[in-house]
Amino acid sequence: MHTTVQASRRRRPGPEPFRQFVVKVNSRCNLACRYCYMYFAADPGWRAQPVSIAPATLDRLARRIAEHAATHRLPAVQVVLHGGEPLLTDPEVLGGFVDLVRAAVPAGCRVGAVVQTNGTLLTGARLRALARHRIGVGLSVDGGLARHNAARVDHAGRPAWPGIRRAARLLASPTHRDSYTGVLSVIDLDTDPIEVYRSLLELDPPAVDFLLPHGNWTSPPPGLADARPGVDRPTPYADWLTTVFDAWWHADRRRVRIRIFEECLAALLRQPTAGDLFGLAPFSAVVVETDGAIEQSDSLKSAYPGAAATGLHIATDPFDAALGHPGVAARQGGAGALAAACRACPLLAVCGGGHYAHRYRAGHGFANPSVYCADLARLTHHLAAAVRRAVPR
Repeated sequence: MHTTVQASRRRRPGPEPFRQFVVKVNSRCNLACRYCYMYFAADPGWRAQPVSIAPATLDRLARRIAEHAATHRLPAVQVVLHGGEPLLTDPEVLGGFVDLVRAAVPAGCRVGAVVQTNGTLLTGARLRALARHRIGVGLSVDGGLARHNAARVDHAGRPAWPGIRRAARLLASPTHRDSYTGVLSVIDLDTDPIEVYRSLLELDPPAVDFLLPHGNWTSPPPGLADARPGVDRPTPYADWLTTVFDAWWHADRRRVRIRIFEECLAALLRQPTAGDLFGLAPFSAVVVETDGAIEQSDSLKSAYPGAAATGLHIATDPFDAALGHPGVAARQGGAGALAAACRACPLLAVCGGGHYAHRYRAGHGFANPSVYCADLARLTHHLAAAVRRAVPR
């Protein structure tokens, strides 16, 4: 493991350029999901943001992305249209921005684009507009049944499920199948994991991304209220996930990709990972808010007010300036940026310290193991055992 980490460092003599640009096209949402880390967590900064990103900001941003791609000779970049709810903006406006980026980047640089939506505003006409601009669609959903989505309501308390179900059917239809990138689903410990898994399969996504709720040592996620560093404790999230893994792993036909499992398996087998949950690959995503501010991952907003801020702005700063920000450098620092307990852990090269936002502890910053440390260890051991049984020594 130590050799793998050192070799990885030798391949990365300098900062890793950004390859994913998360664009907050709206700072508001038509839903009021009760667990949302954007609107119901530590950072109220969204209130000061413009509701929508201005055309002039989009134009400047396209040029900044192209500048970064040219500086680092990137073969490909990804644009993620995010919010709030991105479909509060006309899909033709979103498509026009993506077209600007594609026209501005150097020849040979591919631009992938996806909109991450709650689905309630998705219609056939909007899907066709997005498809004309080669923009994929990811759906955020908490399970494939109405009762799984009880926390997904609009500002009047009305359920979002009818709109979500309609969006899933549209995306899974033969007409729009090519636009469907998958579903994101936040784990709810009060749900039955097999029921959730099977219900998501009924939505027929090409991929599922099960997300751990954003929390940390100071504001623990549900089920880990008594979490304390260095103390043995239950592993409710690993218990939930391993139940799903066993059903997925032993299925006669694997109908869907599940990112959290594939990332863990890749890290176990010393294959490349995205680096935000498993492995020691450097973080390579950056966020641009509706006012043009350059920020780190918005998941940091679950830690404390201003945690994601860099003080940089696309009007005055290239994206390269953000590569020198201490927070970005820490997320690209490999094992050297992790807590001593993580550096000494035999799972270091696989776990990679867990998600950066989940390491925060007031008064100690982010140099801590993940609040999900025990869960990640149990999940890793479970998947490693499955691989050992499946692959001859």
